[in-house]
Amino acid sequence: MKSPEPASYASRTPSSGSRYTASSFPPYSPASASTAKKRNPAAEALRSIAGLFASCFTPPRPDASSNLDPSNSRSVASDGSGSGKRRRSSAGGSNSIYGSPTHNHKREPGSMKFTIDQIYRASNSFSPSFKIGQGGFGTVYKGKLDDGTLVAIKRAKKSVYDKHLGTEFVSEVRTLAQIEHLNLVKLFGYLEQGDEKILLVEYVPNGTLREHLDCTHASVLDLSVRLDIAIDVAHAVTYLHMYTDHPIIHRDIKSSNILLTDNFRAKVADFGFARLAADSESGATHVSTQVKGTAGYLDPEYLQTYQLTEKSDVYSFGVLLVELVSARRPIEPKREPKERITTRWAMKKFSDGSASSILDPKLEHNDANHLVLEKILELALLQCLAPRRQNRPSMRKCAEVLWGIRKDYKQLAALEIPSLPSYST
Repeated sequence: MKSPEPASYASRTPSSGSRYTASSFPPYSPASASTAKKRNPAAEALRSIAGLFASCFTPPRPDASSNLDPSNSRSVASDGSGSGKRRRSSAGGSNSIYGSPTHNHKREPGSMKFTIDQIYRASNSFSPSFKIGQGGFGTVYKGKLDDGTLVAIKRAKKSVYDKHLGTEFVSEVRTLAQIEHLNLVKLFGYLEQGDEKILLVEYVPNGTLREHLDCTHASVLDLSVRLDIAIDVAHAVTYLHMYTDHPIIHRDIKSSNILLTDNFRAKVADFGFARLAADSESGATHVSTQVKGTAGYLDPEYLQTYQLTEKSDVYSFGVLLVELVSARRPIEPKREPKERITTRWAMKKFSDGSASSILDPKLEHNDANHLVLEKILELALLQCLAPRRQNRPSMRKCAEVLWGIRKDYKQLAALEIPSLPSYST
């Protein structure tokens, strides 16, 4: 188990724990994203190296196929074609639940190719004043390209790079470049030249969810904003599980891996531990693999059996929901023993009928907040955190429940309705 180490932009604040390395719901539509082309089986086989680059690289979401620059400097970027069949058909129409999938960027994600000179100019020769994060495998800089596009530049430490992994790493980046979704951080491109290994990803300006829960940005997220963030994350992970050519398990869903835009839209980051899920068409039910993730968020069944499924992400999401409403980190070592594991403490309070005491003390204690709190805890504690994976809901179901809660929360806040319907599954 590694010591606590930053995430997301290799990250701005310590993570919540140590990383392990040994209906009324609008139909979910992946139309906000281009689905991937079919992967090369060899590339899938190399997916296992993803964990090595966990702290430095945030890939995910960009466009379709990738190209290698034939010059000495290799540059990987997707062509933006967005072609490819969905693995599962969407229940909804062609429109995203967020409307048009266009993004406010001067360049389309994945369409960039870079030279080392461009990257030096963008980062002012990797100036310390441009540094925005530091992780176990490298440093992240804020950069500005020649056309004014802001990017996060992730530079791998030369000391941790094994040259024999070069081919596998490029293959991994090309695979991640297939993924495109509004709530996943975009990968713009990749550069390998000599001993430099660099990723350029979307710059998300408003810090991490964990920073906002800690009030490091001098403002308190109200419960409705936190609910919106939970829905954004649920949509992102649903896309990974259901709407890519092959299901992808993130394996490190946590508050420090969720970046926020200026209008508090959530973007899931850090795909270093991401892993292809089992091929259900072949009859496989899980992937047997080493445990990777962050203490406090880890699925205990995965930890005990080494069997990874999409339901491991659901467990982590349940921990995140408790964190959202309480603002407590999953592990609080400075608290008295019975309160150190936040989910256990919350479960005890919830079982004792004291759910209101779980609410972040910075939030207003009113009927609407209390009733919505109970529904979120019901989803998190009784369903997502179920000890056995077969008793946990899918991420899509989580999104549906949260949509229903948000709808009723808004009605209750406006009309002061005294009660909410149950959303148990």
